[in-house]
Amino acid sequence: MSTLLIRSITGAFFGIVVIASILLGTHYLAILFGILLSLGLWEYSLLFKQKSNSISPIQTTIIGVAIYFLLVYHECLKINQKLVTPLITSILFVQFVKELWLKKENPIIASSLTTFSIFYLVLPFYIVNLFENTQFQNFPVLLGLIILIWTNDTFAYLVGSKIGKTPLFERISPKKTIEGTIGGIFFTFIAAVIIGYFSKTEDLFFWIISAVICSIFAVLGDLLESLFKRSIDIKDTGNILPGHGGILDRFDALIFTIPFFYIWFEIYKSL
Repeated sequence: MSTLLIRSITGAFFGIVVIASILLGTHYLAILFGILLSLGLWEYSLLFKQKSNSISPIQTTIIGVAIYFLLVYHECLKINQKLVTPLITSILFVQFVKELWLKKENPIIASSLTTFSIFYLVLPFYIVNLFENTQFQNFPVLLGLIILIWTNDTFAYLVGSKIGKTPLFERISPKKTIEGTIGGIFFTFIAAVIIGYFSKTEDLFFWIISAVICSIFAVLGDLLESLFKRSIDIKDTGNILPGHGGILDRFDALIFTIPFFYIWFEIYKSL
């Protein structure tokens, strides 16, 4: 079976699951992204464990998932919102303090990598939940973002694999080409126009700017993850998604794009 066919089948199935969680709303989105986060944290830990035995996949995953559900469900747990940030800070401080007893050669590395995972994975996955049940003219905003990102990724891959010749950032990602990047941007704008048409004509401006944001930050997110992988000399972060690699390979663009998209969303609402 060709790589493209495997990638298409996996992408279609996975896309259906993600889209269903967005449309169903309530707790489906939080639970799905909580599961994806746990898998992503495990992959992240194993990535850096190859370079430093000091990081613990179990510990990093537990801490990350605990902070995620604290952020998402603090109201259900009847935890005052003012206590959320101090609680998270306390959790991170405690995981630093434990190094006093573990007697590791590089104690600061494990705690620093675990802390970085909170910023790189937990917070972006939490921001996804801020879009739950948010719609423009009955069209879910998060669904629109997912469509733009996946359009960019899909057509950058297709155009790049067919006509791509000029490396975009050869030192970091030799296979990513300028032609593929332009193709991804072009079709992302087309997708934005279509979404704007079905959402609401007056929201077309929002989706056009969103296409710009996705086109820029999705590529940067992909390059950043490529930098991580190149630094430890691996091709994929995992193999859980045939044709795509791991969870981080599939969500690198969303992880990097979501905070900037949310800022734009809030600005647009205030206009």
